[in-house]
Amino acid sequence: MNTAPAITAAATHPRADDTATCGTTGPEAAAAGTDGLDSAQIVMVLSQRPGESGNNDDVLILELAELIDHRRCVISLEIRELECFLVLAEELHFGRTADRLYLSQGRVSQLLRSLEHRVGGQLVERTSRRVALTPLGKDFLDDLRPAYAALERVVERTREAAGGTVGRLRIGFQGTANDTILGAVTAFQERHPACTIEVTELPLNDPFSALRRGAVDAAVVMLPVAEDDLVLGPVFSEQPQTLTVSIRHPLANRASLDLEDLAGSTLISVAPPAPVYWRHAQAPPYTPSGALICRGPEIRTLQEGLSMIAADRGGMLLCRPTAEQNRRADLVHIPLTGVPPSALGLVWRRGEDTPSLRTFAAALAGR
Repeated sequence: MNTAPAITAAATHPRADDTATCGTTGPEAAAAGTDGLDSAQIVMVLSQRPGESGNNDDVLILELAELIDHRRCVISLEIRELECFLVLAEELHFGRTADRLYLSQGRVSQLLRSLEHRVGGQLVERTSRRVALTPLGKDFLDDLRPAYAALERVVERTREAAGGTVGRLRIGFQGTANDTILGAVTAFQERHPACTIEVTELPLNDPFSALRRGAVDAAVVMLPVAEDDLVLGPVFSEQPQTLTVSIRHPLANRASLDLEDLAGSTLISVAPPAPVYWRHAQAPPYTPSGALICRGPEIRTLQEGLSMIAADRGGMLLCRPTAEQNRRADLVHIPLTGVPPSALGLVWRRGEDTPSLRTFAAALAGR
């Protein structure tokens, strides 16, 4: 998760000390508007306004309010404390956390103590040798991450709505960013210099998790995509498939192959957490006639797969451009029919097609 200071202003509430004070958030407060309220109060006021919620971020932001005060009392919400905790949970090191946030180690400790006071328990265990999350800290982190990411996205979408295509757009991709992707990035940047595109490689065996946790805004992944919470946008780069095998493999001397020819052969498969249907598309378990194709070792990256192929542990389906980019003396790439062509698609979270994302999708589609 990217925990750079996307939300720079801490939400403060006038108080004599750090103890919670019960607040009124009934219909009267909603009717009166949100002037003078801190962010926690605003979230709670908005939660009572009919017709102003309707997507997952609304729910996540309300969950964030509940994390801060499970008694439904209004207390001050210090964004910096939450941000500090998220970075510390990643680094498990006070010095590195301080460096990332441009703070002193003493200030990091102070923010953590203040947050622990608010939640009423110890979140981090610190000794002279190690820093670790307590069980309470782990639970808090699991709940906080999606809520904080949702809050960041709300701010980002509001900025975009106010100023058009601005800010940043984070695009994940599997494998190699091909000419189509790079061309779309270049075209987008030339037309919209106020919006920066950040490109991040995704694990071969985990095409969707980065999207769901908010680490990227959209992802270029290999098809198929059948996820209820994700939207499949433009599909591009359809390519014929090849079977890549070791030069010692029994099929290595064939000029071409059909999927039926792989009956009884072993295919290297992709490891979880990629969904089963997606993994089976990359390594079919059966031929079209129903003959079994044996399952070989599970791999997480393309390089792992190439190493397994070279060791003659099985074959692997690769699109033709990927096969050509990985020509080696100990491997053979054989054209394969009987399988759908390989293709890439741009996916994003349902309900989060921002102006920047729509513009990039259009550039990717060549419009």
